[in-house]
This record gives sequence, C-alpha cells and structure tokens, in this order.
Amino acid sequence: MSGGGTGGQEVLPVMTYDSLPNRTTRRRLLYALAATGGLSVTGGLGGAPRAAAAAPGARGARPAPRRLEEVRPDARRAQAIREEFVHAWEGYKRLAWGHDEVLPVSGRHREFFAEGHPMGLSIVEALDTHHLMELDTEVDRCVSWIKDRLRFDIDADFQVFETTIRLVGGLLSGYLATGEQVLLDRCTDLADRLLPAFTTSPTGMPYRYVNLRTGRVSGATLPLAEIGTNILEFGTLSRLTGDPRYGRAAKRALRAVVGRRSPLDLLASRMNVESGRWADRTALAVDPPADSFYEYLWGAWVMFDDEDCRDWFRLLTAALKKHQVERVGGLLWFKHVDFRTGALVNRRQSSLSVAVLPVGGDDELAADYYRSWTAVLDKYDVIPEEIDYTRLAALSRGNDLRPEYANCAFQLYWQTGDPYYRTTAWRYFQNLREHHRVRNGYTVVTDVTRRPMPKGDHCPAYVFAENFKWLYLTFSGTPRFDYAHGYLSTEAKGLRGLRRAEGRAAAGGTR
Repeated sequence: MSGGGTGGQEVLPVMTYDSLPNRTTRRRLLYALAATGGLSVTGGLGGAPRAAAAAPGARGARPAPRRLEEVRPDARRAQAIREEFVHAWEGYKRLAWGHDEVLPVSGRHREFFAEGHPMGLSIVEALDTHHLMELDTEVDRCVSWIKDRLRFDIDADFQVFETTIRLVGGLLSGYLATGEQVLLDRCTDLADRLLPAFTTSPTGMPYRYVNLRTGRVSGATLPLAEIGTNILEFGTLSRLTGDPRYGRAAKRALRAVVGRRSPLDLLASRMNVESGRWADRTALAVDPPADSFYEYLWGAWVMFDDEDCRDWFRLLTAALKKHQVERVGGLLWFKHVDFRTGALVNRRQSSLSVAVLPVGGDDELAADYYRSWTAVLDKYDVIPEEIDYTRLAALSRGNDLRPEYANCAFQLYWQTGDPYYRTTAWRYFQNLREHHRVRNGYTVVTDVTRRPMPKGDHCPAYVFAENFKWLYLTFSGTPRFDYAHGYLSTEAKGLRGLRRAEGRAAAGGTR
C-alpha cells in the first residue's frame, strides 16, 4: 500500500493506492498450492483449532506444514532489533503521543482515520510488540491510555478494512497478551459500530466506510482485499465473546465473493457490493488490492477449522497457479490477466506481494517468489513500491517502510528452519537502519534509486506492529510467543500464541 492521504476515491487505479488511505490493503497470499479435488464440504467458525492439514484423501494434497516449535535465539541481533524499535517508539512518544502517526523529520503528527479525531493508532499497533519484547512499562502505558482516552462514539466515517485489521486486531492481540478486560470491551464496542457496513449491505459484502456514531454507510465499490480481510479478527472476537454475529458477517462476505468468480476460477480486483457486480476485469493474484483476501481464507481454516474457506482457498489458488505464474530470467512472478479470459494485462508487481507463504506445506513457489524479491533487494537495498518485473525496473521508486519482505522471511524461516531466511532478514534490517533511520525514529524514503536515499516525513503506524516484530520473532526465540501454535494476522497482530507475562490475569483485568 502506498502513502496516500486518509480518505479515498471510488475509482481506484489498478496497481497503486495513491487514492486510498495509507496501507489501504494488506497483503499476502499464503501460498499453499495443493490441487483441488472439487470438494464440497461445509464448515464454519467453531471447533478446536487444528494444524493446517489437507482433507483426508484430497488429491494432490500436501502434508501439514511443520513449523519450528522454538527458534534458537540470536541474542545480539534480537537486541539490535529491539533497540531500533525503542528508538522509533521514543520518537513517537516525544512528538506525537496520543495521535495516530508521527512525522519524525518535521516533529509533527497526523491522524489516520479522521482529521481532528486522534485514535492513538500507533499506541494500539505497538501494544503486542511491546509485550513480545518484554517492554512491560510501555505495555502498561499503552493500556492506561486506551482505558482513559480511547472511545469510539465519533461522528466520522471510518474505513472498515483499516479499522478492522488495525484497531480491532490491535485491541484483540492486546487483550490476548495482557488479559486486560478494558481492551476486549473497547474492541467489542468498535466491532458493533462496524457491523452495519455488513448487515445493511444487500449482498453481505461490507461497504467501505461506516460512521461510528450514526451507522451510516458509504462507499459501494471497493477492493477485493477490503471485502474479505475481516474473518480472522471478527472470528476471534466471536470466540472470545461467544457472540457469533461478527464471524458470521465476515464469512458471508467471503462466500459472496467466491460465488462470483469467473469461469476460470479467477477473481477481479474491485466489486460493487450493492449490485454484486465486478467493477473491473483484472486478476491481480498476489498483488494488492486482492492479496489478503486469499490469506484470510487459509487463516480461517487454520484458526477456526473452517473447511469452506480451506476449499475456496485451494480452488482459487489452483487457478492462480494455472493462469498467472510465469518465470522471467529464472525468477518467478505473477502476471496480471483478464479474469474471464486469462489474457495478459501487464507485468507489474507490488512490493506488498512478497509475503507469499508456504502454509500448506513447504511449497517451492513460495520459496522461489521470495528469492525473486531478494533479487530486487540485491539491486536496490530497499525494495521499491512497484516494479516492472521483466527488467526489475522501479516504477514507483519510494518505499513506505514496507514490512512484507521481513514478514515473509520470518514465515519461511518458521516453516523450514533454513538459515538463508535469517541471513536475508538481517540484511533487510541493516538496510532499514541505514536508509530509514532519522534522529526522531524511522521515516519513509522517496527514491530508492538515489544515494543517499532522499527521505520523506512519515512513520506509518504499522511500523510499530510489523517491521520490528517480524524481525524480532525471527531472531529472538522470545518465550512470550508460542512458535508451535501461534498465528498472526495480516497486520502482524498475535491472534493465537501470545503468552502472558507473570502476574497478568489469566482473563479479565482492569476496566
């Protein structure tokens, strides 16, 4: 996603997010390409979590992935990553405490969701990162601010997707890390205010915006990822509260999209949620604004034992493999095609697509795709926002502190134990520190092809949720994360596997 303003437009460009809020879609096809056996199985939000396993007898199915049950600590590198996170956090605290995002070069701040309505977004984003890094004083500071200041009775339009993955997800992971009931209470209140985006839609697919005070909805045409990146957060909330409405709404939206796939089993990138008609014809595969739609299908299977979502994932990713994979110069990419005919549209690729994960088994395509983006890292040191993959040429030369490469490095190391992923993750970190670090934290760069790289003036709040967390998990072996069973969202929120510190309540806490 790109560093656009807050707001958005109904007519979106195919590959960029300049018209959308910062980070308007989130990423990553969790690539477990197993051949589909044409299964027709019912399932839903419920039952015990299980490993990501294929259905018995499924033709061509891969075995369940075997994650590392623990990560051997590299204390020196983990400490270096932790120190840089603290450096970024201290800049936010000095210059922007209580506001959504810090502008570390000018020393100012900005709000992400609605002008004049600070939500402390960076505070919510950072909460479970502080916990994993054992920065318990900062955990308490964040919880106190949320308890005293964070309220959602706001007469303003909030983008449903961003609010879900960042605020709902952040409050959920904070609650799971600390047991502080106030976090779950705030989360439930916010989700209740978001539900009209789903329940008032004639198709069940959510509107793009909802007024948190009035429930008024708007924005009928929106990207695929924004329609379908809800079930992990909403399903987790349903589990914690016993209220099925949240998971049910998210599942209905997924079903509505899958039912509108093309005869090739491909999905286009934008949908009108009132008419149920596609607003374009381009299948983008792993790129935004489609990416995290696929991720959440697989995540619903892993987290909630949802067999429908598992089978939809297999059906759709088999089509991606058939119609969109190609190799150029020995490197793997995903071409953009017409979703009805398979005809080539273009060969552009977004840096957000790098986090392609072998969740259904150690898939060769996942490893190959990571190596393709490592070639881009080799060329530029910092990966540009968008490339023409036929030449590895930078089409959008900035980098908005993207975490996707670090995300994928962690996931592939977690799956395989191959030290290659640690080596490349460390190089990513060194380049991050060299090119993005400023006196008051970390900031975006505007042109990765120049030396020194010119810097912008913006530290997106997701930096506190993602970049340093993915890296820290790769090297720390922290006892506060259950590597054997944990699961993180597209925004790196720990929705399963967070271990509470001693002295934290098993459940409940202060209100």
